[in-house]
Amino acid sequence: MAYIKGNLKQFIYKSEKGFIVGLFKVVDSDEASRYINKTITFTGVFPELKIGTDYILYGELTEHLKYGEQFLVSSYEQIMPDETDGIISFLSSKLFPGVGVKLATSIVDILGDRALELILEDYNNLLLVPKMTEKKAIKIQKILENERASYKIIVDLQNMGFSMNASSKIYNYYKESTMTIIEDNIYSIINDVDDIKFVMVDKIASQREMLYDDERRVIACILYIMNDLCSSNGHTYNKIEQIYKGVKSYLGFDLKEEDFNYYLLKLNKEGKIIIEDERYYLEDYYKSEVYNATFINNLLSVDDNNYSNLEKRIKKLESDDNITYNEKQLLAIKQSFLKNFLVITGGPGTGKTTIIKAIVDLYADLNNLARINDQMILLAPTGRAAKRITEATGMDAMTIHRFLKWNKEINEFGINENNKAQVKFVIVDEVSMIDNFLLNNLFKGLPNNVKMVLVGDHNQLPSIGPGQILKDLIESENIPVVRLDALYRQREDSYITTLAHSIKDGVILPDLVSKKDDYNFIECRKDEIKNMVLKLCEIALEKKYSYKEIQILIPMYKGINGIDAMNNMLQDVFNPLNNETNTFTHNNITYRV
Repeated sequence: MAYIKGNLKQFIYKSEKGFIVGLFKVVDSDEASRYINKTITFTGVFPELKIGTDYILYGELTEHLKYGEQFLVSSYEQIMPDETDGIISFLSSKLFPGVGVKLATSIVDILGDRALELILEDYNNLLLVPKMTEKKAIKIQKILENERASYKIIVDLQNMGFSMNASSKIYNYYKESTMTIIEDNIYSIINDVDDIKFVMVDKIASQREMLYDDERRVIACILYIMNDLCSSNGHTYNKIEQIYKGVKSYLGFDLKEEDFNYYLLKLNKEGKIIIEDERYYLEDYYKSEVYNATFINNLLSVDDNNYSNLEKRIKKLESDDNITYNEKQLLAIKQSFLKNFLVITGGPGTGKTTIIKAIVDLYADLNNLARINDQMILLAPTGRAAKRITEATGMDAMTIHRFLKWNKEINEFGINENNKAQVKFVIVDEVSMIDNFLLNNLFKGLPNNVKMVLVGDHNQLPSIGPGQILKDLIESENIPVVRLDALYRQREDSYITTLAHSIKDGVILPDLVSKKDDYNFIECRKDEIKNMVLKLCEIALEKKYSYKEIQILIPMYKGINGIDAMNNMLQDVFNPLNNETNTFTHNNITYRV
């Protein structure tokens, strides 16, 4: 682990949760020796830092894509001055208001280089200094004690097993009450402090000799299992049988059903879980789902819009773009303007992106807009999807996180219910990838009179997080939905298209293993798969396909046929070593450049 020793010069950014970006004047270092007598940008989560104070920061040099080289801090320690000049500088810093250089010098003249130690022992030692009042002496001692106490708490938390990052977050939340909270109920920090996980806290609690059936542990475990089940199965609620089975399995003892039901009712009374029609919700999941439903219902309750010349403008758009929309596509375009909330769904190649372009062009035409971005925004959950929309429409699209001005370090959105975006029309693509919480944050950042069109294929893989937004909206039958079904991307006789529909419908085609013009099923044993893929890639290269035209899809990372193993093997095919090749390894991955 590298270190830099020096003085904190300036805060560039400081969040309420303790994340800090600052400038540090380096006087000594090992791996960052080129910064000695220079300043370096550092980042990390800290309990308290003071400008002008000397520290040793431990961590590593990292390269930020936007801001360049930084020192990422994993732990630190404050350097208490031990020479007279350093003590004078310390006591006359901003940390001690009302103590200037003159008074600090007098303190050191009287108490010597043990001044700080003597002040901590007894504030009365300061009264030996001329013109020192008792009130000021007590204040100076109190500041020194607070400095020492905060650092001691951080050390104690780390000794328990918390990381520096977690320790700082815990201290920033509870301050001087930290150890009292830990003793009273260590599990409470899971709900209070961001990114503190149950498994980690439970491990630390067990080392502190907490009983395995302690009520505090069981209640925390119930909340953990409910969240874990939602994350793994994609639902926003659970059934009581699932929760009970999961809790018993984790806790490792025979938790009686009546005790379990008592804990559930207690959590319900405290508002931490919501019970509705035998569905058990965590509070955050329930509130976000209710907010989403209310927001959508409010948009649906608004009367349809009226455009007298809409048909004429669409005809002109077809002429200008030399395109003829089919019946479903025309319906999707019209409904996008008539309705205040609309879902457009369809499989690959049905023209969803074409419809988005039509809506963008038509909106600009109907509103005579030179700068459409002032009123309309195009969004997608991923950068790749946003880039594709930009290329298709000519209008800048962005990820939802970028639009909401997500701060990754503190996990907060700059656009929110207290700072809403001023937009009139929002189109969101690839909605099947959006989970309940991301949609909730998007809705909170939008005005109540916004017009929305959600686009996606509900048959694609659902979101990683809880909630199948697109599928649930369509199946509710309460939302205006246009289903695109005519295929344009593949040939009508494409077997890939036929196969895709059969998979969607859960049907195994009788000719699945038969070779087709655009499809081949190759049977081989598990231990033959890698060599078969290798051979196919070599054949493709011999046929003058470039590496950019070849794509290999694998369902898992690990295993002899996983992504990691396959990439290592294929590197020799697509990027073989030669006399001019340089190699370097980072995070166990070898690169050839």
